[in-house]
Amino acid sequence: MKDLTIPAARPVNPRFSSGPCAKIPHYTLDLLSDAPLGRSHRAAIGKAKLAEAIDLTREVLGVPADYRIGIVPGSDTGAVEMAMWSLLGARPVEMLAWESFGEGWVTDAVKQLKLDATVRKAEYGRIVDFAQVDFDKDVVFTWNGTTSGVRVPNGNAIPAGRAGLTICDATSAAFAMDLPWDKLDVVTFSWQKVLGGEGAHGMLILSPRAVERLESYTPGWPLPKIFRLTKGGKLIEGIFKGETINTPSMLAVEDYLVALKWARSLGGVKALIARADANAKAVRDFIADKDWIADLAEDPATASNTSVCLRFTDPAIKDGAAFAKAVAKRLEKEGVALDAGAYRDAPAGLRIWCGSTVETSDVAALMPWIEWAYRAELAAQA
Repeated sequence: MKDLTIPAARPVNPRFSSGPCAKIPHYTLDLLSDAPLGRSHRAAIGKAKLAEAIDLTREVLGVPADYRIGIVPGSDTGAVEMAMWSLLGARPVEMLAWESFGEGWVTDAVKQLKLDATVRKAEYGRIVDFAQVDFDKDVVFTWNGTTSGVRVPNGNAIPAGRAGLTICDATSAAFAMDLPWDKLDVVTFSWQKVLGGEGAHGMLILSPRAVERLESYTPGWPLPKIFRLTKGGKLIEGIFKGETINTPSMLAVEDYLVALKWARSLGGVKALIARADANAKAVRDFIADKDWIADLAEDPATASNTSVCLRFTDPAIKDGAAFAKAVAKRLEKEGVALDAGAYRDAPAGLRIWCGSTVETSDVAALMPWIEWAYRAELAAQA
């Protein structure tokens, strides 16, 4: 066994939580000084800020001009629920799940909306076989499994001539992965993931096909006010111009604008993807020759570049869940990795957020600490 010498380098920013995630580099609260605090979001300045957030989202992500972008309540969860409750029921449905949040959408479709849905599931570390999916049905899925560390590699399996809608929860994918807009009819995400924004606000992006469905179909169940996207059979266009359904935090809006402007200054989504790719590579390069730790993702083609999930493989470990928690606790006590434990429903291990606001140098500095914590805990259990 190697000695337990403490690594010399430390991450400058030890925040590796998968949500809320690390703020942009060199972030300070002074960056929010332009927030119109104490002003109505319906005042000219409030509307302008909200419209700017929508416009910058379109610019940075490269969202097509004919897609609507709205700011909605309830974070990504609110955006997904709004889409499901407003759009599903017109056609048969397929629900795809390979991690905790996808499982949640299955529960909502089957137990709450009472839909006779086809459900396809995969174990943690895998995704479902998209070749088996019937895209003439409405299909609901997560692009990236935040709790499982696997993602859809591309949109090749989604046909351009599909009859159904694709409803994609992209909360830990947007701004870090290449989303094929022509293959996606509904895309949702929250501010607190890849750009490190504040919680409570979600984004709902609708293709023309999704808008057509909204204007031609009325669900058979009651819709709460907070979910209503149409009035008199027509889309409420104001939602997609910054006239939000409920009161947004203008401080959080300003924070999102700061992150979007930072992303634009780097070169937009391609630069953000490159940063996340480099971070994930730093983790996987380190574990490549280790026999005591491995990627939870089984296929490199589907391995996430944001929520990188790791599992301990040493047979000497007696209680995997307790061991992983102890390692995460050691990392936190040393101040080198905060909130790096696996999600509560996921297999025991670590989850290292590698999104675009994280510096690769910090990821690289963390890796020897993970080995140190593993060996220290193994010795403690001997």
